[in-house]
Parts: sequence; structure tokens; C-alpha cells
Amino acid sequence: QVQVVESGGGLVQPGGSLRLSCATSGLTFSAYVMSWYRQAPGKERELVARINNSGGSTNYADSVKGRFTISRDNAQNTVALQMNSLKPEDTAVYYCNARFSDNLNFWGQGTQVTVSS
Repeated sequence: QVQVVESGGGLVQPGGSLRLSCATSGLTFSAYVMSWYRQAPGKERELVARINNSGGSTNYADSVKGRFTISRDNAQNTVALQMNSLKPEDTAVYYCNARFSDNLNFWGQGTQVTVSS
């Protein structure tokens, strides 16, 4: 059974940092493209960052470029999102996604990130 579990969310002041982690099991992690998405209240889910299966290629939403960094550890089957210089508009539920194909596409339950003073 595939499991995708996020952790590391919480409340942080503007300008602060958080590190989200996503642990996976039950899949061949090194074959999967890993992504972080987020969904703010009343808004659609949006892609935040993506990393290819080897870790050699990443891409980011324009709104987080230069502030967020995605990384993966294929030995530990984990992916992380380091978030710096956080802004109130980064407040959202953050979801980890593991995708190999349309039929092999898995989501975590989400972790809340709140940026507020």
C-alpha cells in the first residue's frame, strides 16, 4: 500500500522559515517525479515546486522562486521543501504528490502552513 505523509507545517511569522518533509512508502521512489502543491482557502490547488526522479531538475512557481527549495533523498524515500522569507500569501495547505503516470499518482493528506504575525 502506497503511503505519502507530509510533516513540518505550522505557524510562522512573516519572514520566517519552515521545512516541510514528505515520507513515502510502498512505491519505487526513485522512479517518481515528486511535487509540492498548495491550496489556499477559496483558491485552486497550485503547483509550488517539482523535482524529477533523479533530483537533477527542478522547477518552481514564479511566486516562490528564490525563496523555496525542493530536494529529495532517494535513499530515504523522502522529499523536502525548504521555505524561506515566508509571506502571508504563502498560507495554505501544502500537499506532497508522487507521480509516475496517470494511474500511479499519489497524494498526501496535506499539512497546514500559516504565515501570520
